[in-house]
Amino acid sequence: MAACGDTRDTVGGSQETAIDSVAESSSEESDSSENQTDADGTEDSGQGGAPEGSGTIVVTGMDAAGEPIEVTVPYKPERVVVLDLANLDILDNLGLGGCVVGAPTITLPYLQSYNDELPIVGSVKTPDLEAVMACEPDLILMGGRMAEYMDSLGEIAPVLRLTTVSDEGLVEAIRANAQTVGAIFGETEHVDELLAQYDAQIAALAEFAQGKTCVLGMSTSGSFNLLGNDGRCSLIVNEIGFDNIGVDAAAAGSDSGRSGGHGSRDEGNEEESSGRSGSGEGSEGEGSSESGNDASGSAGVTPTHGNEVSFEAIVALNPDYIFVMDRDSAISATGAQLAQEIMENEMVMKTDAYRNGNLVILENPGIWYLAEGGITSLGIMLSDLEKALLD
Repeated sequence: MAACGDTRDTVGGSQETAIDSVAESSSEESDSSENQTDADGTEDSGQGGAPEGSGTIVVTGMDAAGEPIEVTVPYKPERVVVLDLANLDILDNLGLGGCVVGAPTITLPYLQSYNDELPIVGSVKTPDLEAVMACEPDLILMGGRMAEYMDSLGEIAPVLRLTTVSDEGLVEAIRANAQTVGAIFGETEHVDELLAQYDAQIAALAEFAQGKTCVLGMSTSGSFNLLGNDGRCSLIVNEIGFDNIGVDAAAAGSDSGRSGGHGSRDEGNEEESSGRSGSGEGSEGEGSSESGNDASGSAGVTPTHGNEVSFEAIVALNPDYIFVMDRDSAISATGAQLAQEIMENEMVMKTDAYRNGNLVILENPGIWYLAEGGITSLGIMLSDLEKALLD
């Protein structure tokens, strides 16, 4: 790992063009004042700048209930424990991986070196509080999961919780989070550039999606759950532009209609893999709502894992495309039935989507399920869609 604050290539090396641009300016960034944020970056991120000579900065995060809250954190912290993969991805892309002193169990290859080089501080569902404390962090960075641990973690170090809850969609949520993280380190200059590399991909996919209907779903435990426009895989609807005609059925457990945003991404209790640190085999939690618990029954929010529907309902909807994220593969569930096996049944075969070869099993479910909200992960998700739709 590079020294904290030094720019380095991403672990996975999948965003070479954008990271090269970051690397070219690293010498200038490292010469900047240790106690002053980049003026343009602070303005873009909406965060309060750190006064000259100050050791802290005020930024906006989420509290345990999913409400925005101002948080005072160290400016340019040197020891950061990261408890979720999306924010680790962001730090990695900003060249700040050298500041990370502890990370959760990682099953995604492009971030694996952090487990190879650093202490493991639990899973993405459950932190190991003793391991976190042993890292002696200046800052603890977490995502939507683990809301119930915020108080305990706060006794160790300041906690900043960043989620992808946004009415403006996933991409803008990533941008906001990256601007916030960048503001803490005075490294906001390249956030827009890092995301701009995907503009052409999104535009091409959006052109393809015009006038096409779909259903979004998650295969889990042998069943198929419909997803709405405010949770997992909603990139396909909100940014790419498919018409999700299953949205009402997906919200069947909700008290009211759609929120239209990206609001159920505030993960509460998720496990990244069966048998991993902090959980028993197959014991993944169900949280994704702003309260940190399952969102079913919450007005305007799709339940965390969608709503299970019959395959007859899919036939009745008869979408142009069926997109499926294989949750069991994402968490390495032992003995689980694969999404392809679940979906290739005589009922689904009656749909126009299947007849026209438009049953899309997302190639990298671990990314969609565990790292949605990162910069590199966004590129992988878009590549999954390109391969399925444009190749």
